[in-house]
Amino acid sequence: MIVTIDGPAGAGKSSVARELARRLGFVFLDTGAMYRAVALAAHERGHDWENEEGLAELAGGLEIIWGDNHLLLNGRDVTQEIRTSAITALTRYSANNAGVRAVLVQSQRDFAEGRDVVTEGRDQGTVVFPDAECKIFLTASPEERARRRAIDLARRGEAKTVAEVLADQNRRDDGDTRRAVGPLIRAADAVEVLTDGMELSQVTDRLEALVRSRM
Repeated sequence: MIVTIDGPAGAGKSSVARELARRLGFVFLDTGAMYRAVALAAHERGHDWENEEGLAELAGGLEIIWGDNHLLLNGRDVTQEIRTSAITALTRYSANNAGVRAVLVQSQRDFAEGRDVVTEGRDQGTVVFPDAECKIFLTASPEERARRRAIDLARRGEAKTVAEVLADQNRRDDGDTRRAVGPLIRAADAVEVLTDGMELSQVTDRLEALVRSRM
């Protein structure tokens, strides 16, 4: 069974998807981490961001392995490195690249083959797994998402105000919804869940009940 959780930045997709997978005994897949890994690899190589074809070629030559809540890039654990604000800002180049997306979409499908998976991202229910048995669109108000992101960054040692995070987030949301490949949109058959004022456990409870009703 495949459960897709899509939604904008800061909606809490990763935390909820990870906990939901644990409860269900499913495998968790963080697809955003894969795009971040491509951005990190390109950044470390001093890649020319205007060279879209070159970025796709780079992605095709990378070994990106997701498992046990860790991401390995060519055998190196980059789970923490890909979460910095610098890499977050650069990830749009890989996310907006049709060639990169083709590589990673296939990797995501290969990962899910024969498995029970909870996968989260921007286009999981619309592009990657259009026939998923359960689709969820997780969202929250822009202010709530920015507040959560600021707290998460502080835990990682990055100090940014909620206003700064909100401005960055608005730019990212705009890019996510406008991009030509894999845009952030709610699948027609997805259940929308607004998480304002809800704790992680409450959101997970609701999603678990939804998934189990489809099993």
